Amino acid sequence: MGVMATQSGSGSTVAVASPEIHQDTTVKWFLLGAVGYFAIVGIVALIIAAKFVWPDFLGSIQYFTYGRMRPLHVNGMLFGWLLAADMGLAYYFVPRLCGVKLWSEKLGIATSILWNIIILSAVVTLLAGYQKGLEYADLPTPVAILVVIAWVMFGINIFATIATRKYVQMYVSTWYIMGTILWTAFVYLTGNFVTLLPDVTGVNQANLNWMYTHNAVGLIFTPAGLAVAYYFIPRTSNTPLFSHKLSMVGFWSLAFVYVWTGAHHMLHGPISQWLQTISIVFSIMLLIPVWAVVYNFIATMKGEWHQLNDNVSLKFLMSGTIFYLLTCFQGPMHSLRSVNAIVSKTDWIPGHAHMAVMGTFSFFAMAGVYYVIPRVFRTTLHSETLANWSFWLFLIGGLGMFTALWLGGFWQGWQWNNPAIPFIDTVVALKPVWIVRFFSGIMIFTGILLFLFNIFSTALSAGKTPAVSAGKAYTAPVNA
Repeated sequence: MGVMATQSGSGSTVAVASPEIHQDTTVKWFLLGAVGYFAIVGIVALIIAAKFVWPDFLGSIQYFTYGRMRPLHVNGMLFGWLLAADMGLAYYFVPRLCGVKLWSEKLGIATSILWNIIILSAVVTLLAGYQKGLEYADLPTPVAILVVIAWVMFGINIFATIATRKYVQMYVSTWYIMGTILWTAFVYLTGNFVTLLPDVTGVNQANLNWMYTHNAVGLIFTPAGLAVAYYFIPRTSNTPLFSHKLSMVGFWSLAFVYVWTGAHHMLHGPISQWLQTISIVFSIMLLIPVWAVVYNFIATMKGEWHQLNDNVSLKFLMSGTIFYLLTCFQGPMHSLRSVNAIVSKTDWIPGHAHMAVMGTFSFFAMAGVYYVIPRVFRTTLHSETLANWSFWLFLIGGLGMFTALWLGGFWQGWQWNNPAIPFIDTVVALKPVWIVRFFSGIMIFTGILLFLFNIFSTALSAGKTPAVSAGKAYTAPVNA
């Protein structure tokens, strides 16, 4: 079902487009592929976690060494699972928000095929040791070029759908997905191609790489994730969005602020003090879009919190909202020079990054997948019980891992700042943290397997069980 905000007097209304016009083949291909890659890359994540506890684990096999596993894990989760899931969900909600079918289902299917070629190529090349050695930009240049081509195909399809829309005013999810497409083009080209130019070396290359790395989260996965959340929170709760105006404040402040923050990863490094200060100031300013988003989501749920009892998508969405608040409080705080001197380059950073990518945006994506798959296959979810189990395993396992890495990273940073402590002693001291990380990872991976089984069982039951209600068409007030 589609949700579209249109002006009506002093407020807004939510109009729902008819679902019968939507073919959704592209949605199915992207989402099922993403869920499959989620499980495969989850195995890689467990191997990496095990290596921290048992360093010799699979160490004699070159394809399973840390230097090959880690880039595969990062790129597999970011592009194989999360971005593919966000693209699949965008193919679902953009046509519904526009009141028209997807501009070209054939182009969408071709994009899905190319995306799978990209992910499989990444698996082969990264395991074989072919990579650029740049954070988040590991993919060999030929594979990165394919990513650009696929993204252009995705952008053409989405923008053409929006251009043919029936509704004049665009709901905030449409704004965010358009921003995602444009910002990804800028960020990805910078991180994967500009950094390789002959004159871009040393500190300049490192600065551009961190600009890309930080903005991969902030200008690719953040707007894509917020587009998903802004659509599915009102949709799954059948509740109007609290404020369209506030959502626009969040959108434009994110667009203005985020691009300047990447250099806070290089504080106390060989870059200009003015650049460090700018990155700190804009990192603190990130609190503006974050509070706008979080307040809007929480206010939307006013009087509706009881729905979390039996609505697994809402459980993921609102837990992801809290993780988003925590993540974006941590980020500005560890951009302060005094805090950064302790936590930079420690295990605090992967704890922070995992809470953003897994705790926030993967939670949003899983909520969307749980909502969409039964509807595009016109069936019912295979098991609400398994869905709830997957949620609790993700939540408890995630909290265990995040907390262990935050505390361990802070402890690690204090030790690094004490020259009397040998470095190897700081490594040995973190073994209990890595044990907690490993067993938390087992819980998360179990949640992934339940998620995978539930989604594929739902898809395979198409035509065998009654279709889930798509939700009745309604017109509901939305606060201005």
